[in-house]
Amino acid sequence: MSIEIKVPVLPESVADALLAVWHVKEGDFVNEGDNLVDLETDKVMLEVPATVSGTIQSIKIPEGTNVTAGELLAVLVEGEAAPVEAAKEEAPVAAASEDAHKLSPAVKVLVEENKLDVSVIPATGKDGRHTKEDILKFLESGQSATKAAAPVAPKATPAAAPLNIPMGNRTEQRVPMTRLRATIADRLLEAKNSTAMLTTFNEVNMKNVIELRKKYKDEFEKRHGIKLGFMSFFVKAAVEALKKYPAVNASIDGNDMIYHGYFDIGVAVSSPRGLVVPVIRDADQKSLADIEKTIMDFAIRAKEGKLGLEDMTGGTFTVTNGGVFGSMMSTPIINPPQSGILGMHKTYDRPIAENGQVVIAPMMYLAHSYDHRIIDGKEAVGFLVAIKDAIEDPTRLLLDI
Repeated sequence: MSIEIKVPVLPESVADALLAVWHVKEGDFVNEGDNLVDLETDKVMLEVPATVSGTIQSIKIPEGTNVTAGELLAVLVEGEAAPVEAAKEEAPVAAASEDAHKLSPAVKVLVEENKLDVSVIPATGKDGRHTKEDILKFLESGQSATKAAAPVAPKATPAAAPLNIPMGNRTEQRVPMTRLRATIADRLLEAKNSTAMLTTFNEVNMKNVIELRKKYKDEFEKRHGIKLGFMSFFVKAAVEALKKYPAVNASIDGNDMIYHGYFDIGVAVSSPRGLVVPVIRDADQKSLADIEKTIMDFAIRAKEGKLGLEDMTGGTFTVTNGGVFGSMMSTPIINPPQSGILGMHKTYDRPIAENGQVVIAPMMYLAHSYDHRIIDGKEAVGFLVAIKDAIEDPTRLLLDI
């Protein structure tokens, strides 16, 4: 029986997609659920899975072609797998290796980062496979699944292939923008041209947060199965500051100002295709551990191109951390239709005056870019000072002051 593989219904506001990569070729046998092709839109990367098991009879559209919803991509002939090769009659591999073959890339990252033995973790996926939810649920339970043997070395993530540009002889190489890169360019220009953007700066002493993290990081990781980073502190601090200055959490729609009674915080994440901003929903209701797990999940899925459109829409404020790349100071650009964005930077030991004495302290510059049409300078500065106060005295986050 022949099965037509078509372009799925595209996300709202997406007119077409670019056929980026075929993962199969004509004559290949595929299992139900296997990813056949990646479709790149200006917002997300879509995967088109096989609806049944069978053989790829023909591929109708080559890579690099623009496609629309409903277009025929390929024809698949339903049927059984090819006979098992004689080589597969060799002695079975170790159980640990069998488990490894059943792990998806996202699950492998979680297992290797937390040094887990998947043989003791219940699997709920198809054919006894472990899902990401299985691993996260096990980590949240606080049980121990560390292998007794030597810890598994984290698998090195291959770096993005550099452009192959010959040096010398005044050579040039022309590379077309990806859909995402072109959209980023358009949105940045839109933000610069359609908002009255202004940036205010401050600096924060990271000493107390660093000491707090150092004191509890091992216990935190043991209890929650996730490392305690600085991003979660800044997300929580931003939420508390937004409660005090609701205009920073608002947006403009025509001649109306919309004040949001919820706190959906976007976090800028680097991916091989460019910068994306997935959103932590209801960040005010999440603990530091919940925020760290959400950010880690975003980072993994961004690297694999698995973020969906629903992950990147509806944010009310954004936090970006250029410090992970070594940035000491920058002016972040607002992510429309939001009215504000917080820029974090690298922490450096610098001399400061403290109680009349010059001391060396770990200092970070903060930048708050905002739309001056809706946020006054007094509110913008007060908002940034509120974040500074919460980070320099983290107990404020617990006492809600």
